[in-house]
Amino acid sequence: SPFNHFIEPSPDQLLRVNIGVAFKRARMRYAYSILRGKDLETGQFSEERRIKQFDILKKAQTCTLNPQYWHDFMNCIRAAGFRNKKMIRSQNNLLFSYMLYLIGRTEYGVDAVALQKVIAQWFFMSAVTSRFTSSPESTMESDLARLRGATRADEFVDILQQVCDITLTNDFWKVTLPNDLATSSSSSPSLSAYHASLVLLSAPILFSTAKLSDSLDPTVKAGGLAWRHRLFPKDYLEKLGISGTRETNQIANYAHMDKLESQKVANQPPMAYLRQLKKGFNKDEVEKMYSYHALPKRWERMEYRAFLKKRRELMAKIIHDGYIALTSDVKSQDKHEMLDLETALAGGESDAVEYKSTLRINLHTRRPDKRMEFAVLKTLAGFLNANGGTLYIGVSDDGTPLGIEADNFANEDKMCLHLINIVKGRMGLPALSSVHPRFEDYEDHRVLVVRCEQSPDPVYVKDDKDERFYVRMGPATHELSASQIQNYIKNHFE
Repeated sequence: SPFNHFIEPSPDQLLRVNIGVAFKRARMRYAYSILRGKDLETGQFSEERRIKQFDILKKAQTCTLNPQYWHDFMNCIRAAGFRNKKMIRSQNNLLFSYMLYLIGRTEYGVDAVALQKVIAQWFFMSAVTSRFTSSPESTMESDLARLRGATRADEFVDILQQVCDITLTNDFWKVTLPNDLATSSSSSPSLSAYHASLVLLSAPILFSTAKLSDSLDPTVKAGGLAWRHRLFPKDYLEKLGISGTRETNQIANYAHMDKLESQKVANQPPMAYLRQLKKGFNKDEVEKMYSYHALPKRWERMEYRAFLKKRRELMAKIIHDGYIALTSDVKSQDKHEMLDLETALAGGESDAVEYKSTLRINLHTRRPDKRMEFAVLKTLAGFLNANGGTLYIGVSDDGTPLGIEADNFANEDKMCLHLINIVKGRMGLPALSSVHPRFEDYEDHRVLVVRCEQSPDPVYVKDDKDERFYVRMGPATHELSASQIQNYIKNHFE
């Protein structure tokens, strides 16, 4: 059965997919030419070609209408964080992604796990950028043309990832996306990407312990747990002289809030209703919810328009964090900034380079050891709080590559995801956007390379009930005292 919660495809939409799979063409007008036996390169017609092209198209249709392929593709969309039809703002995006999925699976034989990952990444990218909103056929025609010279599975994956890297630049995340979020349209693609990111990050509903993903998922009975609620109520804004849906319905003024709890909000100022909603949650839980839902510290005291501007920036950062979590081993956008591995290992440890033998395994006991993980987090925090740097995992103190096998992960994706989870859990979501893991080959070994940008905000590492602050100084990482932290943050961040 083709049933799904995202799209009910029409015959002409499936024919479009057929043409793309069979001939790597995106324009519907090619269907007539192909069935007449026209060579799309030379423009020549022949009966022999007509029969051949019809057979190719028929074979492609068999793939397009294969229920297993169809449902496996739908899992790619779910893997990208999308859960229902309302989150799909472009059916063209869905169809073109299905086209690429079938090409990768049937023509290039891409491994199932790798294929799901790259198609999910592609779909997220094209959704958040509205890639196929304007001139969709021309854009997809150009994308398909990139594949015509590819002959191997790894080439197919590399081409799609390259397009994602070229499209999602630092300027997109920091300038374009916050501007896209400056809208009152609930059908905004950037809003759907924000919700998908919250799903990818396993975010809870605001002032609830229930997962937002359950509320968005039409297959889960908990679908009515939350609704989008104004953080600054409409009547309250009108008292401040702010009216009109363009102003009061800005998407940055909405958050998914527990239905029962949201009834307490009514038209009260945020400072008033927050006292009620915070009951039952400790300080750490509130801060974590604020982080997930892109709420600035003391946001309830902010001037409304200043709040919107700051929250858009934080929402864009959450979308970026979701994309990083989706790709797991996402490569740095700027490859020129990456240190050459051979040079880095030959130069020894410094203020920007550190080596760790393992991520989680104690080489003496051969068992997982939280101290190993903490040593990694300590180094990352030191880089983030200073001027950035690169940590090499799978390398001994003297620079000898050992490889990542000792950590005993099922695969590289699992290892990278484990790193992301401990960073997120003990250093917070904001730190993730400045941490870029990837894997490299060196002397017959695989090494996990973690490049850290300088963080825009101070980063702390949770150690049971304490929070510790580290700074990289020379070839070592140092913990600062409370008085030192205050002076350092004032001089370095403020």
